[in-house]
Amino acid sequence: MPEGDTIWRTAAALRQRIGGKVVSDARPQAIARLCGRRLESVEPTGKHLVMQFEGGLALHSHMRMTGAWHLYRVGERWRQPERRATAVLTFDDVVAVCFAAPVMELLADAQRPVAHLGPDILADPFDLDEVIRRARQSEAPTLGELLLDQRVCAGIGNIYKCESLWALGLDAWMRPAALDEERLRRLYLTARDLMRRNLVTPIARQRHAVHGRGGRPCPRCGTPIRIGAQGQQARLTYYCSRCQGQPASQRPPTTAVVRKGEGDFSSGRKPGSRRR
Repeated sequence: MPEGDTIWRTAAALRQRIGGKVVSDARPQAIARLCGRRLESVEPTGKHLVMQFEGGLALHSHMRMTGAWHLYRVGERWRQPERRATAVLTFDDVVAVCFAAPVMELLADAQRPVAHLGPDILADPFDLDEVIRRARQSEAPTLGELLLDQRVCAGIGNIYKCESLWALGLDAWMRPAALDEERLRRLYLTARDLMRRNLVTPIARQRHAVHGRGGRPCPRCGTPIRIGAQGQQARLTYYCSRCQGQPASQRPPTTAVVRKGEGDFSSGRKPGSRRR
């Protein structure tokens, strides 16, 4: 799933190329009413993107695991087949295409799809006090799940969940109530700092300490990085058992996960071992 920094980059690219321009064609039929309307703003909120058009109409998209906005010159060949397009907006010299977005809707109220979200992790100013207030009211059972709760703070995804917890040496399975307010504030500020750095770092140059590095050495202590499934959606948590982990007897059970090219490091298998 795209994280908040990816959505911010997408919004910036759309704003630069099509901001202030008039739609000459809009497909499918469900968004045809945008034809002839000027794009007034493109606003990212967490993992949501809201494009505001003149006349009070807004196009809301949520990428989830599959969606992506592309920009093409008129007549340029698309990198994905047309059948995967969920929205096509044509302007005088550019075509904006959103592929495979599970959520694409035309609305009269631009705030409705984002009203339930907590403060955006990348917004200026960042309302940290409100985030902490929501965090203390959250029913998330672990720190890892708390960071992914978009109702508390919008924009943090699985990558920065893992990276922030590792940076501060925090156990992803710790109960949020066990963390004092000073460290909880530092946790959200660390996530914000990491994500803001990546806003100006080319994707090809971005490096992660633990995420996606199962079985490789921890950059801090050299212990092989482990993987555990966490929460109802079984999101993968990459962590260092030495820097972050509690003794195994104190840790809630985790589901071992095997991915192509990665061993089951939660149970101590080596890279290249047989997949489950």
